[in-house]
Amino acid sequence: QVQLVESGGGSVQAGGSLRLACAASASGYTASETCMGWFRQAPGKEREGVAVIYAGGDLTYYADSVKGRFTISQGNAKRTLYLQMNGLKPEDTAMYYCAAQPYCYRLRKSSNEYTYWGQGTQVTVSS
Repeated sequence: QVQLVESGGGSVQAGGSLRLACAASASGYTASETCMGWFRQAPGKEREGVAVIYAGGDLTYYADSVKGRFTISQGNAKRTLYLQMNGLKPEDTAMYYCAAQPYCYRLRKSSNEYTYWGQGTQVTVSS
């Protein structure tokens, strides 16, 4: 079992920055073989992948809409996930979710490839 708790959401004006954090607590899995990622869902839209990371291969993926603005990273023990969001736009407004998939063995980009989810943190960007 993996428990994920997100923090760091809030309201900012366009062009501003926020840093999301996700603390993972679990037993019986190897953090270096786990995929972790950030997904978001806006009202009336499907959940979409924002950025994911696979520590085992030191691999990352970013959605085209956030490339160059967002940066995904992990803490030293790879049990904390961060998302640094710069240059925020109104279209980034959504509920942001942290997700984890132990023993993923390769980079996983789709939400249906993740088993464990946090409760979400709201990000609102005003123009």
